[in-house]
Amino acid sequence: MGIFSRMTDIINSNINAMLDQAEEPEKMVRLIIQEMEDTLVEVRSSSARVLADRKAAARRLERVREEADAWEGKARLALAKGREDLARAALQEKGAIEEEVRVVQAELETTDEHIAQLGEEVTQLQQKLDDARAKQKALTMRSKTVESRIKVKRQIQREALDDAFTRFEQFERRMDTLESQLESMDMGREVAPDLAAQIRSLEDDERINDELQRLKTEMGGAQGK
Repeated sequence: MGIFSRMTDIINSNINAMLDQAEEPEKMVRLIIQEMEDTLVEVRSSSARVLADRKAAARRLERVREEADAWEGKARLALAKGREDLARAALQEKGAIEEEVRVVQAELETTDEHIAQLGEEVTQLQQKLDDARAKQKALTMRSKTVESRIKVKRQIQREALDDAFTRFEQFERRMDTLESQLESMDMGREVAPDLAAQIRSLEDDERINDELQRLKTEMGGAQGK
């Protein structure tokens, strides 16, 4: 089922309100334009048929008018020849044809009104279609602008992150440099691990010897008593 049920619905529609209520305005405006274009094709095809019918009716009117004039000419001829009876009969035929003339004229008037109405509706429909296309163009431009802004913001954020990481890496390199400088200042001052172990071993041996000597002294003194 289409967005519009009749052409009058299109003409009386509020495109802005429809787009404001739509979840996907770009998709909605495409559907609106498609239906308007299809309707416009149908209306123009109908108008073409009506115009063709009018031309046929106009030719028919011209023909019956000529027939009415011809019967009047025959009535005149009959009167000129003294045949009033034939003149009366001719005028009766003319009257019948003139009734047909009135019918065809009324048909033409109705057709002209229909054509005028179709022309007005086509104009209004075309205006609505132009408005919808303008809305579509505006939506497209707006969408592109938003996408561009999002892209720019993402780029700015990415650059900010890159800058932060760069500064962090610079800080790390600076710390590495300072630590390296500190380590270089202490180079040569440390005792080799194996040498330090040997010294601690000697210190332990000395401490044990002192303890052993103390015990011997104490024990020797006890034996002397």
